[in-house]
Amino acid sequence: MRAKGNDMATKDCVKVAVRVRPFNKREKDAGSRCIVSMSSNIITIQDPRNQQNRRTFTFDHAFWSHSGFVRNSHGLFVPEEDGGRYADQVSVFEGLGQGVLENALQGYNATLLAYGQTGSGKSYSMLGYGPNKGLVPTLCDHLFQFIRTNQDSRQCQVFFSMLEIYNEQVIDLLSRGSRSPGGLRVREDQQRGFYVEGLRRVPSDSATQVEQLMEQGTRTRTTAATHMNSNSSRSHMLIILQLKQIFSKECNTKQSNINLVDLAGSERQRSSGSEVDRLKEGTAINLSLTTLGNVISALAEAALGKKVVHIPYRDSILTKLLQSALGGNSRTVMIATLSPADICYEESLSTLRYAERAKRIQNRAVVNEGPTERLVKELKAENAKLLLRLSRLDQEGRRTDEETKELRRLLTHNELQIRAIQTLWEQRLQEALKDWEAQYTTITQERTMMQMYPYMLNVNEDAQLSGVIKLFIQDGEWDVGLADSPPRSISIRGLGIQEKHAIFSNQQRKVTITPLSGSKVTVNGVTVSEKTELHHLDRLILGSNSTYLFIGFPSERAGEDCARYDYDYFQSELAAAEGIHLHSLCEEQGPRSVQPESSLLAVFYDYIGLMPMVTEANQMSQELNKGVEFKLEIKNLAMSDSKGHDLEKEIVVRVTCVERKQVWMWSKAKFINRKFLMEEMYQQQAGGVSGVVAVGEADLPPLPRDRDPFWDPLEPLHLGSAHLWLQSLPFRIHVEEQVEVVGPEGSEEAILQTQLIPCSPTGLPLGEDDILIDPTELVGKRLDFQLVLDQCCGLRWLKEARNRGVQIGFQMFDCPQPLYTPAVWHNVNPVLEYRVQFTALKTSPELLNYLQSSALVLELWGLQEGCSDLVPSLDGVRMTPEGSIIVDKAGTPENTAVDSAGSDLSSSLHALHQDLEQLRVTNAALRKENSALREQLSASARHGAEGGRGRQERRGSLRMSCDADFARALKVFYHSMTSVRGQLQRLRRHRPSEEEDLLGLRLFVDEHSRLLKDFGEQLEQSVSTLKQDVAAIVRRKREKSGIWSER
Repeated sequence: MRAKGNDMATKDCVKVAVRVRPFNKREKDAGSRCIVSMSSNIITIQDPRNQQNRRTFTFDHAFWSHSGFVRNSHGLFVPEEDGGRYADQVSVFEGLGQGVLENALQGYNATLLAYGQTGSGKSYSMLGYGPNKGLVPTLCDHLFQFIRTNQDSRQCQVFFSMLEIYNEQVIDLLSRGSRSPGGLRVREDQQRGFYVEGLRRVPSDSATQVEQLMEQGTRTRTTAATHMNSNSSRSHMLIILQLKQIFSKECNTKQSNINLVDLAGSERQRSSGSEVDRLKEGTAINLSLTTLGNVISALAEAALGKKVVHIPYRDSILTKLLQSALGGNSRTVMIATLSPADICYEESLSTLRYAERAKRIQNRAVVNEGPTERLVKELKAENAKLLLRLSRLDQEGRRTDEETKELRRLLTHNELQIRAIQTLWEQRLQEALKDWEAQYTTITQERTMMQMYPYMLNVNEDAQLSGVIKLFIQDGEWDVGLADSPPRSISIRGLGIQEKHAIFSNQQRKVTITPLSGSKVTVNGVTVSEKTELHHLDRLILGSNSTYLFIGFPSERAGEDCARYDYDYFQSELAAAEGIHLHSLCEEQGPRSVQPESSLLAVFYDYIGLMPMVTEANQMSQELNKGVEFKLEIKNLAMSDSKGHDLEKEIVVRVTCVERKQVWMWSKAKFINRKFLMEEMYQQQAGGVSGVVAVGEADLPPLPRDRDPFWDPLEPLHLGSAHLWLQSLPFRIHVEEQVEVVGPEGSEEAILQTQLIPCSPTGLPLGEDDILIDPTELVGKRLDFQLVLDQCCGLRWLKEARNRGVQIGFQMFDCPQPLYTPAVWHNVNPVLEYRVQFTALKTSPELLNYLQSSALVLELWGLQEGCSDLVPSLDGVRMTPEGSIIVDKAGTPENTAVDSAGSDLSSSLHALHQDLEQLRVTNAALRKENSALREQLSASARHGAEGGRGRQERRGSLRMSCDADFARALKVFYHSMTSVRGQLQRLRRHRPSEEEDLLGLRLFVDEHSRLLKDFGEQLEQSVSTLKQDVAAIVRRKREKSGIWSER
């Protein structure tokens, strides 16, 4: 391809548009709030955690599609009222697609990129849904309409290609042959730039033909996603329209490439804490999108005048193919789609920042002259020269037979080349029309069968790929599985699908499915192993995750909306079968509200989103003989909360090596990254063709262990936490308590015997006489106490495997480092005998509040053979001369605020001088008053010194006696409340099983009533005992006061 008039190249920036979609079902269920506003081309996004934090962006176009629309009788989404702000599909095409088409017709290369997180509306904007056609089909409609209108002035040729980039492999979605291992190759040509070698280019002469080709590509994409277990949200789809306009009169040709790109989901997985996966996420699955971001950033910096050494086009397949679109010979438009929901704030803000960088990129677009027309011109010119040479030879009489034959041969060859070039388009078009007619026949036959037989309709995570595959169940019995042996078989592929997986039977207008030995079949969320009758709209899962909706006989269909049975519906049904419901996550919130907590709703959708991935990982592990099992768990973050709040949860994946009984705990982000690495490994073992590991192939030389995504180095595992409440310490009461260590799912992991001992600086326990009635007396005074961990009983971790160990970790108040007990091994009931002393040199109100309202979180860590112990670090830890750890640094004298002493010294001195003068005046007045009082006291002292002295001593002894009695009563009360708290925890965990029948529920109610009765009696007894003790103390005080007063 040659540029015409390079000196006339136009320099323009990438045009960027933003489109805001409506809330989806998840966001509506979460009660999401809209945090995006739009005014003209200005977008404002608000931080839901800080309403004062707003970010504003300006783009070339802004489309508000969030609200203000209705669905008309034709199924089109249109503005509620004329002139409304809602931007429908037509408005988006007029703003973006029309410009792309006009640029292509002028001879420029044109590119349209769709960017945004999964589910933000990229595919809807690009392809559309139902009657709401997107940019691609609408652009094709207008293109062929233009061709028909202007066919007298030019001849137009359109070639259509459709490809997918997944895991750095190029897949031709229009290929008629089998997929080649490793995908198609990307080559580089000096004139053409980067191109896909062997990519099918289909001549097209109508929008209907293009629509059929897109359906074919979508079907191929769906089948490939099922066979290879790929995730469409992580793949890029490119539609390439090559437009050639031949102007016969002007002897001119314009050739344009229209690239329409639906990019992979832009979301990034965020890991909890500071976890970093040793196998970094920069794998092939994310390489293209990561590199695209690097290219855009580099080009944006170059546009700002910064020196950029290298632009990494060559680092990925996607950026190679988009090189001309980004900073090259193309006029480029990007549409960034985003959700306005508060729960998507981070992703939406990231999308806006990405789009803002992209709009700075500058391209140099030129009008292109096609090589075919130039070749025809060159051949005609060469023929003219040959004819001229022949005529000269005739005139000079020097012509020989050999020369004449050679010249004639060259002339004939050139004429044949010209004719072949000019007729190539017609021949290709005729071949494409024959293919299109064959496909049309197949589609017509499929529609006829839909009105005759029941069938299975595929359901995909990507709504664009759902409903594409239809598996018809005709009369008789049909084998379903990998085996493709017509005429009585239905071939399906996917993880966990056996050679012969199940038998479908369609007899007497009744359809049944019978699973075969070793196969997995799930109907409506329940695994079945026997012959089961299917009903209209039943949900089927074959193998690990091949999901289908059963469509019954035509007479059973009543125009139901099948759209409600989407991918999430299938996974929610599976989760319900496992006992995971929204209400089960919300039980700890107290009374069930109509609107579930948004964070818990996010956890629920995370759970059902990860379920199929865990199932697939287990299947790959089984087929590759890895011996590793994966299991989803819901981690309760209250375990690490000193207040014991129980609202926040997160999803983790428990990984177990079955043979060695080794356990790992992976975060959601780490598991997703590993899952894609497992897919790469699985596809390599499977040969990249069948998608199923053949017998013996799993025995190929294994990867080195440090590169195996199924393996990780062993690390200490957080098993659970216990809460040791500290309310007794402000009263200086010694407490012995047994606390329960609770695991992530609420299971009892162990019982920990503990002590909290108020003590002297040297470590001697305080007695009952040191008990405080008013904890505020501690403020400003020294407080010493010891934490004693005596024994850990009933370790569930050790019951599973005796070659394990445990440690206890905790972090007291503002201590800068966590502390750990020494490791103990091979014992279900290990003796810890761990003691540590803490000191507050000058107790602050903050420490006092912490002790009164918080618990010390004791974390149980599991050790396995081969992993290192947890070693406490003393960096930043201060200690007393006696070896006690200093806490409450805000109250220590050396940490009082002195930073501003220099600046405030003069004002402080001035204030002290004023106070001193006032004290002098007051002191003089007090001296006069004191002299008068001294005279009165001396007189009264002479009359009743003996009697007064006796009463004072008796009152002092009375007060000391009462305080000791009250301290003993408080100590008894605290000990009794410990057992009451344990009973309350048992009540909270006491829940019925999801599988309980009516009799089981009655037994549960009886047991729950008994526990409630015991709890009430214990609580009433504890309070009653405290009341009686206090009443007795008051009564004795009054009696003694009365006796002494009589004396």
